[in-house]
Amino acid sequence: MMEIEVQTELLQEAKESIEAARNYKDELEQRLQGLNQARKQINGSSVETRDVLRRHFDVLKASLIKLLDERLVLLLQDVDKVEQESVKPLDDCQKLIEHGVHTAEELLREGEVAVLCGTAEEKLGNFTKKALQIQLDSLPEVPSLVEVPCLSAQLDECFLGFVKDRIFRHGAVAARPPVLIEELTERPGGILVRWCKDDDDFVAQEYRLQFCKNTICHFEDVYIGPDTEFVVLHLDPNIGYTFRVCARREGRMEWSPWSIPQTAHTTLTAHEWITGCEGFSLSSRRDMALRNDFPTCGVLYSKEPTYTSGQTLTFRMEAAGQPDKRDSIGVCVEPQNGCDSLQRDKAVCISSNGAVFVNGKEMTNQLPCVSAGSSVTFDMEVVSLGSVFNDAASFKLRVIISSGNREVVFDWLLDHPCDALYFGCSFAYPGWKVLVY
Repeated sequence: MMEIEVQTELLQEAKESIEAARNYKDELEQRLQGLNQARKQINGSSVETRDVLRRHFDVLKASLIKLLDERLVLLLQDVDKVEQESVKPLDDCQKLIEHGVHTAEELLREGEVAVLCGTAEEKLGNFTKKALQIQLDSLPEVPSLVEVPCLSAQLDECFLGFVKDRIFRHGAVAARPPVLIEELTERPGGILVRWCKDDDDFVAQEYRLQFCKNTICHFEDVYIGPDTEFVVLHLDPNIGYTFRVCARREGRMEWSPWSIPQTAHTTLTAHEWITGCEGFSLSSRRDMALRNDFPTCGVLYSKEPTYTSGQTLTFRMEAAGQPDKRDSIGVCVEPQNGCDSLQRDKAVCISSNGAVFVNGKEMTNQLPCVSAGSSVTFDMEVVSLGSVFNDAASFKLRVIISSGNREVVFDWLLDHPCDALYFGCSFAYPGWKVLVY
């Protein structure tokens, strides 16, 4: 009997060891796969970087040669221009002198003939008269060598050293891009992308975020600006999207290399406003609502109770109308027809003037006024499920409402657990446009 128990125990230990060895092998193979991916990333990025460097310097060399040739042509044209302008007065002077020489030669011949015919007073008189008219004592001015241009090339001997120094400092090879994506968080109908610098010496002026649908693989810009996070909206649920980000140094025009692409997807469907409310006009995706000119209007609610604790609900004001103390933006347990505001029981909200209401009562703490461009966020988490024996308060939510650079935190007591909440808004006057995500 003892031998059977020992054999059974040994068999069980052997099975456990086999299972442990199998799990160990699987873990090691996964790590090998990770190492292979890391090696591929290094080798692939090295090949790509070499190609980028070669292409860049080939283009740079061709451009430099072209620029030098163009500069040489301009300088040679300057030489031609100065030469032509400087020689023209000399040519004019030469023509004048040559004309004088010719005139003098003719006069000389006439004088010699007149002298040979010494008895012809008329010829001697005409010759003397002609000689006086020519003004044989008047000679043209010929410029001295110091008065005419002497062309030379003025070249900066330090230029080559300057260019050499700039070339030696041109370009750099970095082991990692200066910016990396550190967080991808799913949002209803979107993904929150957060990034950070991976190089403390890199002073970023602005960032550029791109994304693409994995089935298309064509990146497009989705954000350019100074912020280090952005919610990419209007994404299809359960579809993979790839994101990458780069940065631009302060005072520079070129962008840095792209970060390592990161892929994520959202399982949460987008928030939607309910249709049919006469006081509001909705966008095609029903995530943006515009308070129209309809004279009377109640509360516009969400289509379904899609906001749950642990998520962040954001209202972004795309436009603003005339504020009113009855305005409200917030969440509630259930819709109530006939109400013109969320400032009521079983609801928490913020008014356009920044006042916060919990179950219809105004809090002493107040947030900044809501205006065009403002974003109001709601974050909630369950802090107490209460007790079935306590009818007064069986469910407690910790609520954080943020607007601008301020926030209020409070506990919201409900009489029964609530898995999901409705969101809503109301505005007394037209012109307000709110996007929810």
